[in-house]
Amino acid sequence: MKLNIGISEKGRKSVSAVLAQLLADEVALYIATRGAHWNVVGPNFGPLHSFFESQYEALDDILDDVAERIRALGATAPASVGAYAKAKSIDDGAGSEASAAKMIESLLKAHEAIIRNLRKYEDVADDAEDAGSEDFFVSLIEQHEKMAWMLRAHLQ
Repeated sequence: MKLNIGISEKGRKSVSAVLAQLLADEVALYIATRGAHWNVVGPNFGPLHSFFESQYEALDDILDDVAERIRALGATAPASVGAYAKAKSIDDGAGSEASAAKMIESLLKAHEAIIRNLRKYEDVADDAEDAGSEDFFVSLIEQHEKMAWMLRAHLQ
């Protein structure tokens, strides 16, 4: 059945495209955060291990929401490692041998990159007259800003 939600097909396609880009970046950040959780060492291991867990759990919810928003606009959510690797725009992270501080710094940079991208994506949704996606992007900006603040606090 044809989708009739008050957004043009062109608009839905443009918003779905940036949502797919966002999904790839969110997956990359999720994996990097999981890696930090698994591989962090040092005197603050316990608190950082738990902290990274809270962050990857929040990212898991975001992943699901982004994929479901893509589906709500009538597109198919990318669902392969190859598609994510090809589409992602953020770095892979500090790596499994990095210090805790380097892991935190790398995750912070990834969140900040996603925040900058989300601000651009909000404009795409506005151009498409897609108020739902605009609100969704604003909500994600707020969530990523909070996670970035928490990471930044560990570096001060």
